[in-house]
Formats: sequence, C-alpha cells, structure tokens
Amino acid sequence: MTDQKPAAAGKPMIDVNQARSALKFFKIAAFIVGIGLLVLVLEMVLHYGFHNDALAWWPQPHGLLFLVYVAATANLGFKMRWGLGKMVLVILAGCVPFLSFWVERKMSREVEADLAGR
Repeated sequence: MTDQKPAAAGKPMIDVNQARSALKFFKIAAFIVGIGLLVLVLEMVLHYGFHNDALAWWPQPHGLLFLVYVAATANLGFKMRWGLGKMVLVILAGCVPFLSFWVERKMSREVEADLAGR
C-alpha cells in the first residue's frame, strides 16, 4: 500500500513514499557529483596549469556520475511534478562548482516542505 494523499487545492497528487525515496537518491547523487566536479576542476588545473596527468583518468567517471545525477534529478522532478524548465535548471546547477551543493539544499528543503504539506 502506498502513501498517496489526495491533492491539496491546486497541487497534483503524488506518491509521498516514492517522492521521499527519489529525494534521498537525488541528495546522494548531488553530493557525489558536487565532489566529483571539484575533483574535475583539480584535474584541469593539474593538466593545463602544471602539465601533470595524475588525474587524467577522472573525466570519464565524472561524466558517468553526472548522468546518474541527471537521472536522479529527472526522477525527483517527475515524482514532484516539476516543470521541464525547473528540472533543466537543477541539472545545469550540477555543472557549476559549489552551486550543486547549494541547489541540493534548496531543493531538499523545498521538496520536504511540499511533502510535509500534503
């Protein structure tokens, strides 16, 4: 049995348990991608600034992790009935160092408040 609650005035019905699970996956993915992006920046500084290829292997795993972040964002966005524009902005935040941490906190608070109000 799922924890579906009737839609409040003007809010579409969502499955609260699925949304909470999607939020947890999003939070983990956003944190990992945020750290991974910082490692990618370090790799670029080492490579282009110091001609050091110690982290030359990192861009490909980071790309895969970013795809997981995109999937986590889309999953949460569809569960919460976000518009496409909002999902794209959250995904793009994962491309800017440190911004992914801020957006993850902001979206987590927003989703938790929305779920508490249902």
